[in-house]
Order: sequence, then C-alpha cells, then structure tokens
Amino acid sequence: VRVLHLKENIASLAQLLASTSHGGFPVVCRPKPDHAEVFQGTIKRLELCMLLENEHIFEPETNDKSFSSSHTLSYEKITVEKLPNLSRLTMLLNRYTTDPRYQQLFINLEPYTNKSEMSVQAHFSLQRTYIIFRTLGLRHLTVVDPQNRVVGVITRKDLMPFPLEERLRLQLAPQ
Repeated sequence: VRVLHLKENIASLAQLLASTSHGGFPVVCRPKPDHAEVFQGTIKRLELCMLLENEHIFEPETNDKSFSSSHTLSYEKITVEKLPNLSRLTMLLNRYTTDPRYQQLFINLEPYTNKSEMSVQAHFSLQRTYIIFRTLGLRHLTVVDPQNRVVGVITRKDLMPFPLEERLRLQLAPQ
C-alpha cells in the first residue's frame, strides 16, 4: 500500500504521483516515536495536484513538529473536479523529482486530509463492504488491522462482479 505522511517530502510526493494512477492515498502518522504508523485519513490525487501547484506552501524540514499555518490554502483552492493543466502538472512533477532543492522541502498534509474517512478491518465482511461502497458512493476504502495500521485499500474496481468472482474462484480452487 502506498501511504503518505502528515509531513510529506515534495520530491517523494511528486515521484509517487508520477509513478501511480491511484485516485487517493491513505495518510498515516506515528503518534509517538516508538509507535507504529496509524491511519489518519485520506487525501485525493486531485487535491495533491492542486497543492503541488502552490509552491509557496512548501517548507524546509524542521526538527519540531510545527508547520506554519499561514501558508494553508483555502478549501476552495484545492477542491476541483478535474485535473488541472496536464502538461503543466507533468512539468512540475518532473522538476520536483529531479531538482535537488525539493529533497529538502516538505508539505503539511494535515489541513487537507479527510480525517472522517471510513476504514474497515482486514477481516470485515465482503458483503458489508460492498453495501458500504454502494450506499456511500465510495471510490476507495482503506483496510486497517486491529492496531489501526494500514494494510490495504479496496477500490470500486475490486468489487466489480467479474473480477471479484474470478478472484474468489482462484482463491477457492485447489492448489
């Protein structure tokens, strides 16, 4: 599972967006230094793309956990229904992954993370998962273990009848 952290490196984020086509990503954080990373919420790909177009919100890594709140974008600026200019976005992602300056810059995803996002336990009923998808119109759903660590993501595509039936048949077929 590809996850993001509340404090994410710009170069790593650009590389992730350039190398995947996922529509959203689970966001995790480590509550205490000696604890495992736990699920905090999700962030959509479109929101990440809009954030990366606003270089003024990038900050250098700091030892303390604080980020300046004066650089936060408004909700209206990051909520869009379609990708911004694709050629511009491709150029930005390329610059962020190749220019060494962006290895030292970070973005605070906390203000943009949907912290009320649903998740299901790893052994949750498939039938109930399907009902949740249909009822709530979800695109993806994060799967967590009993300690709230991300172990997977279920997408609508995973629950389509044919692929689901084929996977079940392969799972149940004698080895």
